[in-house]
Amino acid sequence: MNSKIGIIAGGGQFPLLFAKAAREQGRQVIVVAHEGETNPDIEAVADRLFWVKLGQLGKIIKHFKSEGVTETVLVGTITKTRIFRDIMPDLKGLSLWNKIDARQDDAILRAIAGELEKDGIKVLESTLYLQHLLFPQGNISKKKPSAEQREDISFGWQMARSVGALDIGQCVIVRDRTVLAVEAIEGTDATIKRGGSLGRENAVVVKVKKPGQDFRFDLPAIGVTTLDSMQEAKAKVLAVEAGQALLFDREAFVKAANRAGIIVVGVEELADGKLAM
Repeated sequence: MNSKIGIIAGGGQFPLLFAKAAREQGRQVIVVAHEGETNPDIEAVADRLFWVKLGQLGKIIKHFKSEGVTETVLVGTITKTRIFRDIMPDLKGLSLWNKIDARQDDAILRAIAGELEKDGIKVLESTLYLQHLLFPQGNISKKKPSAEQREDISFGWQMARSVGALDIGQCVIVRDRTVLAVEAIEGTDATIKRGGSLGRENAVVVKVKKPGQDFRFDLPAIGVTTLDSMQEAKAKVLAVEAGQALLFDREAFVKAANRAGIIVVGVEELADGKLAM
């Protein structure tokens, strides 16, 4: 195994957590960070750091090849609306962009992974070294969902799966078995606020993986900021697919959920299609 591992870093804390975990495993961490997205604190945990603009795929590959990187991960968020205003592709990035028919999350990321692997850079699962961050099954808050809320979770689960199959988003907001909002390019927090404002204090947030989810990228992620959005929208329940989403700062998250009176449950879909909560 090559001692070096590349990180193509977006925003949020995931790139920093991954870099720390990789170094603990004895890997040298070569980070390509995105201007305007990646937290500059990444420098403290990177053995080598390069900055690129959004869309500069050729530069990413060049940096990795110069450092002898043959394995990488794609971790962290990219503000999706930036593709309409400040993407700065180089020739390789532009060529790839023009080849993509449907510019949805999975299509874009799979195309990028394909180009990296053509150049001998294997894309690994983003959960490598961080299995402990996967969302647990069962209730993790003090409060538990009522029978009506469990019905909304089941309904929202079916809706979110359908939306995910279209590669639109991973989250829906429901109330009384009615869809209030569907996540699209705006992201989960904005969806929660929009749907919660319509739910009038009884909204249920359901976040699941997409069918055929590729663990190399775009796993659902949950953290304290998710709860902040729910509080603002006065949403009452958060249901997340267990083992298929990331949970950041678990201790602080659980404390914040209990303080806000928000019900949080990890849901598992069984082989027969039934949900275990």
